[in-house]
Amino acid sequence: MSNIEHINEPVSESFRDRIATVDAEGKRKWVYAYKPKGKYYNIRTWLSIFYFIIFFGTPFIQIDGRPLFMFNIPEGKFILFTKIFWPQDFFIFGLTMITFVFFVVLFTAAFGRLFCGWACPQTNFMEMMFRKIEFLILGDAPAQRQLHNAPWTGKKIFKVSLKHIVFYLLSFIIANFFLAYIIGMPALVKIITEPVSEHVVGFASILIFSGVFYGVYAFFREQACTVVCPYGRLQSVLLDKNSMIVAYDYKRGEPRGNFKKSTPEAQPLGDCIDCFQCVKVCPTGIDIRNGVQMECVGCTACIDACNNVMEKIGKPKGLIRYASENSIANGIPLKYTSRMKFYTLLCGIVLIVLGTILASRKDVDATIIRTPGILYQERGNDSISNLYNIKVVNKTTKNVELQLQLHQLNGKIDIIGKPYVLVPKEGQGSGEFFITLPKSIIKERSSHIKIDLLSNHQKIATLKTNFLGPVND
Repeated sequence: MSNIEHINEPVSESFRDRIATVDAEGKRKWVYAYKPKGKYYNIRTWLSIFYFIIFFGTPFIQIDGRPLFMFNIPEGKFILFTKIFWPQDFFIFGLTMITFVFFVVLFTAAFGRLFCGWACPQTNFMEMMFRKIEFLILGDAPAQRQLHNAPWTGKKIFKVSLKHIVFYLLSFIIANFFLAYIIGMPALVKIITEPVSEHVVGFASILIFSGVFYGVYAFFREQACTVVCPYGRLQSVLLDKNSMIVAYDYKRGEPRGNFKKSTPEAQPLGDCIDCFQCVKVCPTGIDIRNGVQMECVGCTACIDACNNVMEKIGKPKGLIRYASENSIANGIPLKYTSRMKFYTLLCGIVLIVLGTILASRKDVDATIIRTPGILYQERGNDSISNLYNIKVVNKTTKNVELQLQLHQLNGKIDIIGKPYVLVPKEGQGSGEFFITLPKSIIKERSSHIKIDLLSNHQKIATLKTNFLGPVND
């Protein structure tokens, strides 16, 4: 870290030419953010506790033997609210992603980066867990800066080592729970309790995830928001002058000047006393007084810092606050614009379509096709048979014994091997069967027929297929 410069002063007038944490030579500026204090920070702290309870508690929730959420990418198995989705359901995920994009556009147009500051996992883990531990071990920003510049003594080695050990242990714990969302808690418990030799891939995954999380929270930190995350770079497209943002009231704050109790009231200075407290607490190192910036994650730390200063000097709070560009420039309140109404309508339509698809989604999906390369077979003098393959996906938590019968048609179905197709729970099954029809009802070379699928003698689906036979003269 010796080649990293540090943020002590506000950014220059050319702040939009590069991100705040990189200087003109491309070197990293390490952010020593002061610990925020205030109403918004307290609310975010309580919300973060709620988020952590959800994150660490959800993998333990099992309903009917299924986790509440699981995203098993290697096996192509996804569980949302105990409903299992297979690769055959990817069109539902596609529609869900379209819905998500509409909501992102609408939400950002209305509320800016409210999600980033209040609900984003990266922000919550970094600011509400890792940075708080950093404050506890190393002290506030001045103490951290002083420790960094100090020679390597026993005290410095102990503190720095303790910080990184705790950071890695936390990353290791987070990695375990992150993996639980992929493979499920029972599988994770096996990796933890059984010999490593039996779960080499799983244990290696935990170590890899641990290293990634440790690298992000110990070193990469705010760069994940300003360099990697695309959401901040989309702001210029999604935001308009009526969007809610964390904004500095320049009309009230300018011109800036040092506050002195003896200053006459007639002196034409704004309420901003140029104390840089808003800059010192910013986790991404920006000066909010320069206007809307890509690096701003809407964490409200600058609002709390400025309100504390305004309270001390006897000025009204809200010099930095949630507002829109128009509300500050023209005194126009936030409005529900025509564009936002249009996005809401689109979201509503997509949600209705998505809800209809989810509601009509079947727990057992089957596909029936004629066996390729085989024509019809004559059965005696009066019947014709065709050979078929059936493939079934069972999305329930119980084994299914699937029976087949013709739909409103004389004839019979003979399943090869058993009188039913056995489909294991949350698995796939297949089988072969013959359909035999009387010659008298075959009128075309290829006839459309329907097959009812039954489970416990209850019809669960009806499928269509073709039946080949001779043409009767």
